[in-house]
Amino acid sequence: MRKVIITVAPTGNVPTKEDNPYVPVTPDEIAEDIYNCYQAGAAVAHIHARDENGKPTADPKVFEEIIRKVKQKCDIIIQLSTGARAGKGKERGACIELKPEMASLATGSSNFPTAVNENPPELIEYLGKKMLENGVKPEIEAFDVAMITNVDYYIKKGVIKPPLHFNLVMNVPGSISGTPKNLLHMVELLPPGSTFTVTAVGKSHVDLIAMSIILGGHVRVGLEDVLLYSYEPKVLATNEMLVKRAVQIIRDLGHEVATPKEARKILNLA
Repeated sequence: MRKVIITVAPTGNVPTKEDNPYVPVTPDEIAEDIYNCYQAGAAVAHIHARDENGKPTADPKVFEEIIRKVKQKCDIIIQLSTGARAGKGKERGACIELKPEMASLATGSSNFPTAVNENPPELIEYLGKKMLENGVKPEIEAFDVAMITNVDYYIKKGVIKPPLHFNLVMNVPGSISGTPKNLLHMVELLPPGSTFTVTAVGKSHVDLIAMSIILGGHVRVGLEDVLLYSYEPKVLATNEMLVKRAVQIIRDLGHEVATPKEARKILNLA
């Protein structure tokens, strides 16, 4: 049986408690939610930080506090976000110096619903080199097809090194839509030897994480991407509920859920 990695993205930069009261915002809330998801089957935690007002922040002190609290509870793989909503410049890479096992790296720009997901070439190079220097494995965030094909350029420049791990982010308004055909196309473009996770936003979530498993990939769940467990009837999700559903889908498809130790081997972290 193949081992499938579950990544949980508990917070993100956008959701608020007004959107869903189960969104964790403070370091204590985030760490506790990650621990509950770890117990349910998550092997990787994709972490965003919020300031004292609940706004996105790239402040490494906040990330450091979250990491410390998570490590006190479990050995889940910590993956920090360097995403555009927390800043526009090099400050987004400050958390890399904390030497997490992984960090996100978008290899191009795309659109969000009301803003640009801005990742200029010089910033991509800066973040990629900083990850290399600190022994941090990048997760290549691909919101569109060009973010996959663009990777060859950065490999040749020595900014990132194979074997690569991708997160195929689908159904964000303004970027690639979440259809099975689009997912198949993205998977077919991946460099040989790559591993991949699928993040499917909103109503495409369940279908595409199941398809990812069928195609040999892994899955990401969490309130960063999905606020509702079901739409009809409308049921608010918790991170733990979303992890447990992913566990059930993986098992129903005849596979097993990877532990953090197993995930480290699959992702070439061990």
